[in-house]
Amino acid sequence: MTIPVAILGATGYTGAELIRLIENHPDFEVIHLGAHSQAGKLAGAVLPGCAGPVANMTLAAADAVLPEAVQLVFTALPHGAAAGSVYAALESGKKVVDLSADFRHKSADVYRAAYGADHPHTELFDEAVYGLCEFSRTDISGARLVANPGCYPTSTLLPLIPLLQAEVVDTTSIIVDSKSGASGAGRSAKTDLLYCELNDSVKAYGLPRHRHAWEMEEWSESFGGQAVNIRFVPHILPMSRGMLTTLHLSGHHASKWHAILSDRYANEVFVRVLPEGMLPSTAGVSGSNRCDIGLSVLSNHEVVIVSCIDNLLKGAAGQAIQNANLMFGLDETAGLSIHAIWP
Repeated sequence: MTIPVAILGATGYTGAELIRLIENHPDFEVIHLGAHSQAGKLAGAVLPGCAGPVANMTLAAADAVLPEAVQLVFTALPHGAAAGSVYAALESGKKVVDLSADFRHKSADVYRAAYGADHPHTELFDEAVYGLCEFSRTDISGARLVANPGCYPTSTLLPLIPLLQAEVVDTTSIIVDSKSGASGAGRSAKTDLLYCELNDSVKAYGLPRHRHAWEMEEWSESFGGQAVNIRFVPHILPMSRGMLTTLHLSGHHASKWHAILSDRYANEVFVRVLPEGMLPSTAGVSGSNRCDIGLSVLSNHEVVIVSCIDNLLKGAAGQAIQNANLMFGLDETAGLSIHAIWP
């Protein structure tokens, strides 16, 4: 028996990746697709990459009543727009993996600070589980609502948390420099994402404080056990997908940091700590649900760490499937690849 799935926000890049992953999943089956402006059209007419039965499915409105058979809902809607759909899905007895930012924070105050708006369903904050799988498996397995982490926080938290737990990092001086492919900005039409605006150019954005900085700090403290101050600067690159995050860290016992990370992730399928002296690339993880981590020790007090993910997979749809697998007691790797598309 397959588990019937609904995807809300199915026509975005993340929604399209969810469709592709679920098509090859042994236990999930898409039976409902929801969208905003594209409602009423065939999925294949809006998503050129779709074929087969899914392409012939009619897109429902994002706020349409879900079929009774649906057991799992992925909400790949913008922040602010997802909360109502999440609430409705939970009220109708579904489990939800929310890929928006609407349930990634523990308090209304932090959400308001990060997103500049009041949250309509703060009563769900205590129930929502932050779905960084490598650190919250037990809670995810019993959850009705999982908040899928952001792509920038995922690439930052995976290398940072074990070092915070080991108490070797100077928590007052953490610099995070990230670069993302343009798909991270979504599929909606935006002037600054036009080819002539983006091609042959790299630019920083989100300053003076990008909204993901709050998420990074909150969960660094929650999982790492220490309050931190993170200076975060994101950049957009003229490529479709991929994310490279560089952490500039200081602390002590730097010669032990590689062993700390290697030991922590020795048994993790989707996190790979590269041999000493090697650094990862976005091409090395493209199409996979893997995070690759490399270290360069500058001195006994300074280390540069480079972390790479596919922003649409480990940074979004892939991690969402990983979370859903845990929620339903399935093999955590079901439907996911550790291998990149190469070349």
